[in-house]
Parts: sequence; C-alpha cells; structure tokens
Amino acid sequence: MSETIKLDQFLKLAQIVQTGGQAKQLIQSGFVTVNGEVERRRGRKLVPGDKVVIEGEELIVESDEAA
Repeated sequence: MSETIKLDQFLKLAQIVQTGGQAKQLIQSGFVTVNGEVERRRGRKLVPGDKVVIEGEELIVESDEAA
C-alpha cells in the first residue's frame, strides 16, 4: 500500500511545469522544498502527506484513492 510519485512527475501533474526539463531545472536550482528542506533530486519519491513548496506556493501530496 506504498503509494509514491516522483517529485518531477508531481510538479507536472500539479501543472507547475509542463516538461520534465522544466522540472529538472526548477528542482536543481533549489527552488523546491519537501517537508521544509531543499530538495535537488527530481527522482525523490513523495508519499501522501508530504508538503512541497515551490517559490512560496504550498502543495500537499494526496492519495489518488477516494477517502
């Protein structure tokens, strides 16, 4: 029951970026934090409840299952 999504895929799904290249650039530039810490790995696996902040915009990772 381990539901994960990679950080770069999450940014595309949330429509923060349109391409993987844009996600890579944003992440490697240090503009993305996960749970309060700068994250530079685009393959970082996120789980429901993780808090992602991109240039001041806060997003919470949610399960795709109905609650």
